[in-house]
Amino acid sequence: NDVGGGRMACTVGGMSPVGFHAHFIIIDDPLDPQQASRVSEVELGVANNFMSEVLPTRKVDKDVTITWLIMQRLHQNDPSGFLLSKSKENIRHICLPAERSPKVKPVRLRRRYTEDGLLDPVRLSRSILDEAKIDLGEYGYAGQYQQHPVPRGGGMFKTERIEIDVPPPLTSKHWVGLCRFWDKAGTAGGGAYTVGFLMGRWRPAGAPKDGSDDNWWILDVVREQLDSGERERLIKAVTHRDGKRVIVGLEQEPGSGGKESAQATVKRLAGYRVRVVPAVGSKEERADEWSTQVNMGVFKMREAQWNITLVDEMRYFPFSAYKDQVDAGAGAFTILANLSRRVGGVT
Repeated sequence: NDVGGGRMACTVGGMSPVGFHAHFIIIDDPLDPQQASRVSEVELGVANNFMSEVLPTRKVDKDVTITWLIMQRLHQNDPSGFLLSKSKENIRHICLPAERSPKVKPVRLRRRYTEDGLLDPVRLSRSILDEAKIDLGEYGYAGQYQQHPVPRGGGMFKTERIEIDVPPPLTSKHWVGLCRFWDKAGTAGGGAYTVGFLMGRWRPAGAPKDGSDDNWWILDVVREQLDSGERERLIKAVTHRDGKRVIVGLEQEPGSGGKESAQATVKRLAGYRVRVVPAVGSKEERADEWSTQVNMGVFKMREAQWNITLVDEMRYFPFSAYKDQVDAGAGAFTILANLSRRVGGVT
């Protein structure tokens, strides 16, 4: 233009804007909506790193330079979700679902919808939306059209069917089995979490031994970002606290490294009952049997501060930002479901 301005276009993770500075930064669809169902953790990481670490350094004046992000929601941890989870203080969030919902922001824009709840009855009529639901599926539609990437009915887990209650004392003889399963990570202060998930299987007095009347409990969750040394110390300390009645479950990742890591932990827990479970199949496949029981309404949970993060991860799974708690819970369920005889202190 006639005052020396300019414009530069670049791609996420491609040509770098380093060396240029902007008064305005505009991002349009940093993830490909056509690949919404296949977006990977790597792609999310690249996009979010670009948003949080690359672009902010390219502002002429950080106090006044504005960043616009325009996108369809594709994942709980996509760039929109990532930025909103970090801070809402300096963010103006405008959300316009195709159908009126509590997600409309600002709230005053709800009056722009038609009487039957449509944002754009010409371009996005009811018949067009119904067709999109079939084409994209529940999750794709919830994200790209409703701007809330969680199926209306929930993901694999119907978390509203988990009852919050006070569990029986862990010393009771009616516990068929107690298992603390560990999903191990090894990065301090970032990345995946190390999770120790304590689950119990309770059989009321006089209940049939086939387990058909057993109650299942989520009793405790330990969740920390630790390096490998701190992680092993935590596992040993929690195992000692739980006592020898609790089975210790360990996930063995594929390859020689995973096997060696599991074996090293088993050695450190000499004197305790330890079960090593190979990680076979996808996380969704491993969680399938557990989710079926949760959805049948047979699970209860002890009230605690960790309830919120656990339920949130279960509700979004398998599209949750983290999957460590679900993975650990699935491992504990697998061990307890396969107990061949009653645990009364020794198996």
